[in-house]
Amino acid sequence: MDRRTFVTLVAGTCLLEPLAVRAQQTGKVFRIGLLAPYTEPTPGRIDIEGLRTGLRDFGWVEGKNLLIEIRWAGANPQRQRELAAELEALRVAMILAYGTTAIGAARDGAPGLPVVMVNAGDPVGSRFVASLARPGGDLTGTSAAGEEVLSKQVELLSAAVPQLKRVSVLMSSANPANSFFFDAMSFRARTLGLRIDRIVVAEGELEGAISRAKGGALVVVNDPSFFQDRVRIIELTRRSQVPSIFGDREYVAAGGLMSYVSSNAWHWRSAASFVDKILKGAKPADIPVEQPTKFELVINLKTAKALGITIPPSLLQRADELIQ
Repeated sequence: MDRRTFVTLVAGTCLLEPLAVRAQQTGKVFRIGLLAPYTEPTPGRIDIEGLRTGLRDFGWVEGKNLLIEIRWAGANPQRQRELAAELEALRVAMILAYGTTAIGAARDGAPGLPVVMVNAGDPVGSRFVASLARPGGDLTGTSAAGEEVLSKQVELLSAAVPQLKRVSVLMSSANPANSFFFDAMSFRARTLGLRIDRIVVAEGELEGAISRAKGGALVVVNDPSFFQDRVRIIELTRRSQVPSIFGDREYVAAGGLMSYVSSNAWHWRSAASFVDKILKGAKPADIPVEQPTKFELVINLKTAKALGITIPPSLLQRADELIQ
C-alpha cells in the first residue's frame, strides 16, 4: 500500500468515526440543552439523574465529554421560547424539551436545531413530526401513547364509579394538544354511555373549574401547570367530592384517587438513546418516535373511602400499586 492510499483510508475512517469516540480521543466536550416547563427541579417529572445514567450507559459523561445546560422556564410559552433561543446562542448540539408546550417553544425559539421530545402529547397533531415512523424534520423523541392512555382513564373512572353518568376533562388553556386529548376521551365516553364535558382553565381559575365537575367525575390532563398546583387540585377535588384520575402517580401519592400513566423514568432513559444517536450523526428526521408499552394503575384507598367509593375487586386486582 502506497502512502497516498494509506492517508486516504485513514481520512475516510475518521469521517465515519462516531462522535462519541472522537470526543474521547480529542477531548472535545459536547453541549446539550434541557428546557424544563417548571420553575424548579421536579424529580417526579424532570428526571435529570435518570437522563445522566442513561447517557453514561452510552459513554457520555457529564463534565468529561458532555455538558448539560438546564433552563427552568416555567409554564409560560413566551419565557420558554426565550430560553430556547438562549440555549441556541450557547451553541448547544440539541435541546431536550419536556411536554408539548416546551417542545413547541424549543422548535420555535431555536429553529433548525435538533429537538429531542420527552413525553410529547400529540406530536403528529401538533405538527412536530410528519409521522411517528418518519418524523421528517428536526424533532424526534418519545410520545405518550395518547389515545390508549386517555381512553383507558375514562374507562377506569367508569369502572370505579359504576353509577357514573358524566365525566369532565380539566385542561390548561396553554396546551396545544387539548383537542387531541378530548377527542380520544370523547370516543370512549360515548361507548360507555357517558356525557363528557371540556373544562379549559387559565391560571387562577382552578376552584371554579373543579366545582363544575361536581356530581360527576374528573380527568385531569397531564400538564406542567397542573403538576405544580397538584396539592391544590387534590384539595379541591376532595372538597367537591369529585372522583378524579390523573396522569401522574405523584397526584395519588399526595391524596388523589387514581392515576394511569406510563413510566416517567422510561421517557428519560429513552431520551438518552436519542441524544446518543444524534451526537453520533443520525438526523432526527430519520429516527422514529418511540411510545411506551407499559402503563401503571395506582389507587389511593384512603381517598376512595373519603369519597364514599368502594373500588370493585376487579379493579383492585388490576392495580399495580394500592396506597393505603
